[in-house]
Formats: sequence, C-alpha cells, structure tokens
Amino acid sequence: MNYIKHLNAIFQRFSKDSSLNATHISVYMALFQSWNIHRFKELFYIHRDEIMEMAKIGSNPTYHRCLRKLHDQKYIQYLPSHNPYKGSRVRMFIFDASSKQVVNKHESTSKQALTPLINLNKQNKDINKLELPENENEVLIFFKNKNWPELEGRKFYNHYTSIGWLVRGKITIINWHATAENWMLKVNDFQNQSSVFQNSDNLQTTKYKNYAEPL
Repeated sequence: MNYIKHLNAIFQRFSKDSSLNATHISVYMALFQSWNIHRFKELFYIHRDEIMEMAKIGSNPTYHRCLRKLHDQKYIQYLPSHNPYKGSRVRMFIFDASSKQVVNKHESTSKQALTPLINLNKQNKDINKLELPENENEVLIFFKNKNWPELEGRKFYNHYTSIGWLVRGKITIINWHATAENWMLKVNDFQNQSSVFQNSDNLQTTKYKNYAEPL
C-alpha cells in the first residue's frame, strides 16, 4: 500500500465531500496514524481514548458520530464492540490517485470493492487473532507509557499469565491493552478507598481524660 498516493487521493475526496467537516478529517487522520502503527493491517483494534486524544476530541458522542459518518461515507468500515475487554475494530479502505480500491488483494477499476458486513466474520477468522503480549517487557513498556510503575506491570503480567489470560476462567482476553487499563482503574479505586479508611482513623483519643480541662 502506497500511503503517499493514498493520502493524496483521500484529501482529494475530502475536498469534494461537503458533508464532512474538520472534526471528521481529524478523526480519520487519527485512525490513519493508528493504522500506520499496526503496520497497515487490513483489520485492527482501536482504543477510544487514544483516537480521541490524537484527534483532539473531548466528547464521546462527537467521536462516535464521526466514526459513523466516515463509515456511512465509505471511508472506513467501523465494527463497534460492546465488550469492555474487547476493543472496536476498523478497516481502512485503500485509495490511490486513480480512484481504485483494493480489498483482500482484489482490484476494482471502476467502483470501490466493499466487503459486505454480513460476511466479515467468515472472512476474518484468520485476521481476528488473539492480541496478547509477546513477553513481560512489552507489558512493562505499556505501563511505563501510561506513567505506571514497573512493579504494577509485573503484577499484571504475572497474574494473567498464571490464569492463562482468561476472564472469569472462561473468556479469553482478546485486547490486553483494554484489560490493562481496567486493571489500572481498579488499582486507583482500591487506593482511593484505602485512603478514606486511613483518614477516618485520624481522630486519636487517650484512655485517660482530665475532665477538669476546658474543651
């Protein structure tokens, strides 16, 4: 995939598409960057917080409206997930200067060849592989990028390695990044609760009280 030709073609389409605004384009470019990070995989997982941060969007409804618009206008294929342990997926349609579209290595010379949504699950069995960390170092780097201590990353890796990367003993983790972020949220909640209990014990009294002293 020639990304220079792709970007040239996509900006030509943007300039002619009056239904899009700057926010739609910003979300698309954030998706393109994520696609680049995933080495231009045909189908890849996205993380809402990361895309919103790159696109400089602070509203969840705006973010989802932009994704739906880009999907409806055939710039992307958006496959949302309602599972907190499994991120949503995106397919980026390929464009070039001659307005050709390549999907699954088949080329169409006139119209974009769009894969029907109904057949996605059948065609993407090999694409939808488990995305687990290759080793402990990959987890430690992820935690470091999130400004979390190395010790917490080791705890996370050791815990899920010991249980075979399963949730509730039967659900296989597909997106370990989302699972790690949930781990961080739970640690924060636990620490906040602990501080409340500690502060509640700040009132110290002595066993012997001189009631002749004024209050």
